[in-house]
Amino acid sequence: MSKVKYFTESGLKKLNDELHYLKTKGRTEIANQIAEARDKGDLSENAEYDAAKDAQGLHELKISKLEESISNARVIDESEINTDKVSILSKVKILNLSFNKEFQYTIVSEEESDLQSGKISVQSPIGKGLLGKEKGQTVSIDVPSGELKLKIIDISI
Repeated sequence: MSKVKYFTESGLKKLNDELHYLKTKGRTEIANQIAEARDKGDLSENAEYDAAKDAQGLHELKISKLEESISNARVIDESEINTDKVSILSKVKILNLSFNKEFQYTIVSEEESDLQSGKISVQSPIGKGLLGKEKGQTVSIDVPSGELKLKIIDISI
């Protein structure tokens, strides 16, 4: 059973662009690698050919996964996001109570997450821990390094 995944318009466009690349130039590059390896002689003892065929299988798997994600994608209308509680696409300003340091994250789908851009996955421990919480609430979240105590300072779009 497939799971609905929520994206921003730009996030879904990025996935579609990647899929287009993999189906066109990516497949052509893999086919060229296979042809080049095939030209090198006996296929039963040709490690390059085997590696190219393995790469082709991984490439097709990636295409399949992207197609599945796109087919189950729903674009979120930012005007419908409620800023009373943390939800997907919320920008959350939090205070890490252990370090007394503020951070701001946008809660996004797993495929759109990019910590350097301040986008964390809704599936991450912090993302899951913040979902449904309100401004002013303090939450304790179990993360691999221990327990985080965070206070939600602001929720916006």
